[in-house]
Amino acid sequence: MWLSAILGSATAFIEATLAQIHKEEDSLYGGYHGGPAYYIHYYAEKVRGKKLNHSVIAVFFALSGLLCWCGISQVISNSVASAFENAFSVPPIITTVILVILSAIIVLRKNATIKALDIIVPVMAAMYFIITIFIIVTHIGQLPDVFSRIFKEAFGLRAVAGGGFGAVLMNGVKRGLFSNEAGSGSAPCAAAAADEKEPVKMGLIQALGVFIDTIVICSCTAFILLLVPEELTRGLMGMELLQTAMNYHLGSFGVIFVAVILALFSFSTFLGILFYARSNVSYLFGNRWLWQTLYKILALIMLFIGGIQAYTVVWDLGDVGIGLMTIFNLAVLFPLSNEALSALAEYEKKKKYE
Repeated sequence: MWLSAILGSATAFIEATLAQIHKEEDSLYGGYHGGPAYYIHYYAEKVRGKKLNHSVIAVFFALSGLLCWCGISQVISNSVASAFENAFSVPPIITTVILVILSAIIVLRKNATIKALDIIVPVMAAMYFIITIFIIVTHIGQLPDVFSRIFKEAFGLRAVAGGGFGAVLMNGVKRGLFSNEAGSGSAPCAAAAADEKEPVKMGLIQALGVFIDTIVICSCTAFILLLVPEELTRGLMGMELLQTAMNYHLGSFGVIFVAVILALFSFSTFLGILFYARSNVSYLFGNRWLWQTLYKILALIMLFIGGIQAYTVVWDLGDVGIGLMTIFNLAVLFPLSNEALSALAEYEKKKKYE
């Protein structure tokens, strides 16, 4: 996970900068839209030397993204339903229906998504960070043992001999990608929407976001889990694992806190992925309300299904989608990286003479 974050910061800079360079005006929502589908399309036209209606790789990327975000929609409702069942004994079907209704109220209205995210994200991030830092500071004497366990499990002879190193690496990279999205092509869809004259600034912001997301926030969560005696968490996964850890550290308040903060995280994530989807739906079908609305309805259906599906099933769909996105995105990212690096050199030159 840490490795994917370090490498991902550079990748995130390149893709966000390219998204800004090749963004287009959004006649449907106003402002701009763009992302990998658009700079992949530009690269295809450059290679073939003619204008194209669609690029095959860009179409595959957009379809993979829409598949991935349907999978993540399922993960969201599955996690929230599980958390509320453990914390408040609320049946998953009730939690899922409420989540779908609240989501529909926002996503089916024009530009309500951004307004909601502006309110939810800062509050939930601050709350979660403060609680996790409090737990880590109060157990700071145990951190050396935690780091020792991390490296033993990842690089120990037992892991290597048993083929576990490959599994650890693969799982860490997958979860790192889900966390910071670097290289997958999701975040550039949002970066392209920014009204920024210097594309490099968005690239630098995106690179910083990867560091904060994975190195800081995800590491804090990992420390919280590893500070719990192993016998209490053995065999657990998902929200049950996190809530068991929080119950150990904070008692019943921890279980309730996780349920509430997870609901906020998940709700904002669902709103965010539908924002990502806008530009990809537009690339495939044009700037038409019909297709935008149909995808939102599909995502809401997936949100409902995820609340009553098995945990492994909903993760698998997201894994497949994000894997395909990353392949198609990276295939074009490398040959176009010189554009982003040239923009960085120009930006540094401007700053030098200011």
